[in-house]
Amino acid sequence: MIHIGTSGYSYDDWVGPFYPEGTPKKKFLDYYAQRFGAVEVNYTYYRLPNARTLAAMSAKTGPDFRFVIKANREMTHEPGEDKAAVFAEFITALEPLVEEGKFGCVLAQFPNSFKCIKENVQYLREFRELMGEVPVVIEFRNSGWIRDDTFSFLREHDFGFCCVDQPQFSSLVPPIAKATSEIGYVRFHGRNYKKWWQHDEAWERYDYLYSKEELSEWVDKVAGLAAETEEVYVFFNNHYGAQAVQNALEFAELLEEADVT
Repeated sequence: MIHIGTSGYSYDDWVGPFYPEGTPKKKFLDYYAQRFGAVEVNYTYYRLPNARTLAAMSAKTGPDFRFVIKANREMTHEPGEDKAAVFAEFITALEPLVEEGKFGCVLAQFPNSFKCIKENVQYLREFRELMGEVPVVIEFRNSGWIRDDTFSFLREHDFGFCCVDQPQFSSLVPPIAKATSEIGYVRFHGRNYKKWWQHDEAWERYDYLYSKEELSEWVDKVAGLAAETEEVYVFFNNHYGAQAVQNALEFAELLEEADVT
């Protein structure tokens, strides 16, 4: 099964382009869930989630909706000793989604500074141990991880690999499609070369609208992932001005036209 959605949904600048004028913020997810079957929850990177909040979000969606929860920054950007309590709190918060069958996986996005060195490989081992059997997809931001032994390591530890579309700087991960667990995963970050490294506001990096020709490059790749996995998640992170919504809907149409499900 292929789930398509966006990275986050609670953006004020989506009112007009996507949400009808006058839509209150508390109704954003209700409206979103009528048009998409999955969402990547990103606020959990900034603060640890709690079960009550995730249960309330789940109540706004149908029984087949799926949530992917982004790992907290203490888990990915501030690695160190004595993280067990953070991981335990994070996992406990997922329980309502797991019980309702709406939990997809955890997305663990590591920074560009997280390089392929012995200490970081060991941290990934500890990460898996602390997460237990919770399904996890790893997003690397440093191209040094793109090697055969990395993919073997991910398979051995039941980590999914996050495929990405983004500007092709030599230090960033290229647009390759690999399946290393039962979950296939793709994130579209946009191709805003000019603003990727230098910008005044964070959203400028993701100010990009894909053409249908650019989206078409991923149709066969996603089809390949679907053939090798149980589920595939495709999320658009080019969120400025609801461009992610437009591209997500266009990509769903391309998959339908190609009979990829």
